[in-house]
Amino acid sequence: MQHFSKILITLFFLLVSGTAMAVIPPPSVAANGYLLVEMETGQVLAEQNASKKLEPASLTKIMTAHVVFMELEAKRISLSDMVLISEKAWRTQGSKMFIEVNKEVSVEDLLKGLIIQSGNDAAIALAEHVAGSEEAFATLMNQEAKKLGMKDSHFTNSSGLPDENHYTTARDIALVTMASIRDFPEYYKWYSERDFTFNEIKQDNRNTLLWQDATIDGVKTGHTEAAGYCLVSSALRDGRRLVSVIMGAQSTSARATESRKLLNYGFRFYVTKKLLSANKPLQKVKVWKGATETIDVGIAKDLVQTIPHDSTDKIKASLTVDASLVAPISKGTRLGSVKVTLDDKTLATLPLVALSDVESGSIFVVIKDSVLLMLQ
Repeated sequence: MQHFSKILITLFFLLVSGTAMAVIPPPSVAANGYLLVEMETGQVLAEQNASKKLEPASLTKIMTAHVVFMELEAKRISLSDMVLISEKAWRTQGSKMFIEVNKEVSVEDLLKGLIIQSGNDAAIALAEHVAGSEEAFATLMNQEAKKLGMKDSHFTNSSGLPDENHYTTARDIALVTMASIRDFPEYYKWYSERDFTFNEIKQDNRNTLLWQDATIDGVKTGHTEAAGYCLVSSALRDGRRLVSVIMGAQSTSARATESRKLLNYGFRFYVTKKLLSANKPLQKVKVWKGATETIDVGIAKDLVQTIPHDSTDKIKASLTVDASLVAPISKGTRLGSVKVTLDDKTLATLPLVALSDVESGSIFVVIKDSVLLMLQ
C-alpha cells in the first residue's frame, strides 16, 4: 500500500551567512495611526493603529488621481481633453488651483493642480469629467478600493473634504499609493514636482520632504481640523523603495519629522534580499517506479524578503515532501512545501515543486518498486 502522507526532511539549512544582530524596535511616532511598508515585498516594518478608520483629508486625492490614471490607461479620457469647469468645482472650499467657472482646462493641468497644488477644485472637475458627477466618481473610487484590498475605506467625495462616511486607514492608503507607483510611473513622477503654476499663480507642493531629502519623490499631504496633519511619503534608496503613512500628526513640521523617522529606520535596520532562487535544487528526493531514482525539488518563484540587517544567519528552511513519490512526475508538479523561518517566526511557506520530468521506469523497476512499496 502506498503512503502519500507528508514527511519532514530533517535537513535544516542556513540560507545565507552573516552576523546576528538584535532587531531594533521602531521609533516612537506621534500620530493617530502610521505604517511603514517595503514596496517590493509588501512587508510591514512598523505600524500602529494601521487599520483604524481615520479621516484622510487630502490623502483622498491619491485615490482620486489613481482612478483618473486608470481612465487614461484605458483611453477613456486623454491628457489633452479640455474640461469645462462647473460652478460646483469653482465654488468648492479649501485648497485650490484657482480654475475659473465656464473656462476649459486640460486634464493634464487638472491632474497637476490636484497632485502638486492639492486643489479641491481640480478634484471635483476631474471627477465630473470622468464620471459625470462627483457622487458617481466616488462609486468608482470605492470599486477600485475593493479591488485593491482596501477593506476599511469608504469614499464619498474626490477631494477629502470632511464627511462622516468618508474614511480610510494607514494600511489602505498605502495600498493605493503602491499601486500608483507600480502601475503608473509616467504619472507618479508628478508627485515629486515642487511647484506648479496655473492661471499665473505659482503654488509650492505642500510636501516639505521634497526639499529635505533627494531620495523622497512623493507623495501627498492632507489636513483638516478633524484629520490632523497627514502625509504619505515614499523614498527610493539604492534600489529599495519604502512607503510611510502618517495620519493625525500635530503640525506640518511634525508630519514631516515623523515620516523621516520611519523612512530612516526602515532603510537603516532592514534589507531586502533574495533568500531562495527559483528552479535551483534544494534537495534530491526518492522517486518510485521511475526511470531515475531521484528528482530535484525546489521553488518556482524567487523568494524575496525584507529582514533585519545582519540577521541572515538565523534564517532557516525546512522541506516537507510527500512520503512516496511515484513516477511519472511532470516538471512543476507540487511535491510538498518549504517553510522559511527567522528566530522560529515563519517568514514564508512556498510550494515545493519538481524541477524536471521523471518518466516511468522499465517493467522490472515498476514491479520491484511496487513490491517494496507494499512492504513499507
